[in-house]
Amino acid sequence: MTDTIISSATKEVVIGFERPFVIIGERINPTGRKILAAEMAEGDFSRVESDALAQVAAGAHMLDVNAGIPLADEPAILAEAIKLVQSVTEVPLCIDSSIVEALEAGLKVYQGKALVNSVTGEEDRLEAVLPLVAKHGAAVVAISNDETGISEDPDVRFEVAKKIVERAADHGIGHADIVVDPLVMPIGAINTAGKQVMHLLRRLKEELRVNTTCGASNVSFGLPNRNGINGAFLSMSMAAGLTSAITNPLHAEVLQSVMAADVMMGHDPDCTNWIRRYREPLADRGDSVGRRSRPGRRRRSA
Repeated sequence: MTDTIISSATKEVVIGFERPFVIIGERINPTGRKILAAEMAEGDFSRVESDALAQVAAGAHMLDVNAGIPLADEPAILAEAIKLVQSVTEVPLCIDSSIVEALEAGLKVYQGKALVNSVTGEEDRLEAVLPLVAKHGAAVVAISNDETGISEDPDVRFEVAKKIVERAADHGIGHADIVVDPLVMPIGAINTAGKQVMHLLRRLKEELRVNTTCGASNVSFGLPNRNGINGAFLSMSMAAGLTSAITNPLHAEVLQSVMAADVMMGHDPDCTNWIRRYREPLADRGDSVGRRSRPGRRRRSA
């Protein structure tokens, strides 16, 4: 099956169908975070650093880095954020921007093989992003929409993804370096959104043989107990073929759902990762461990 290799200067992460699920931490993104946006615009990256360290400590295998701040110098800010994050952690990064100049600035300073987020099926986007990805030897997220927008028909979205894969090949980018985003819509607004994604994920795995990712929290937008919905969505999507997701590893329910699904799918041999994270420390097991009475001995009465 297909393996997509992403790396930093010192660490490699492999996204693949027979591999443990890859969690891409979503927190370094100023969208909807006014304090973070203001700090980044002013050159203060202290919160970026703390978010990076916290996500890796929680279990993120990669980090998404976005600097989309209105009226700010996004290319310069994104480049600085990438340099800072790479100085404090060794996990690979997903360079996230809708501005081609920002992607280019990020790729110029990145150490390793990055994942570029993203390219769509729109002609101008294809011709602007794919040569950049090829030049820097990166991998790229392919979002399954084009000039016509986002179709509610998963088979239409499949054709857009197929088009991107074919156009990428024209630029010398193999299908192993394409990670398709099937586009997760809010299930509170579109009741069939989950079924659409599952159908599309199966086709992407079986027919295009490409790895996949998504912004997982989109599915629960507007609903209560979002982490419960997100966790269920991720475990079901993994069974359908999803191999990575941009999500928040600080949410314990989400991380637990992903790790449990890895166990059930045989992607956590001997349940090693699950046991390492969730095994009770000896000190918490009470008198049953380490302080057992010797066989045959009786306590004296007071």
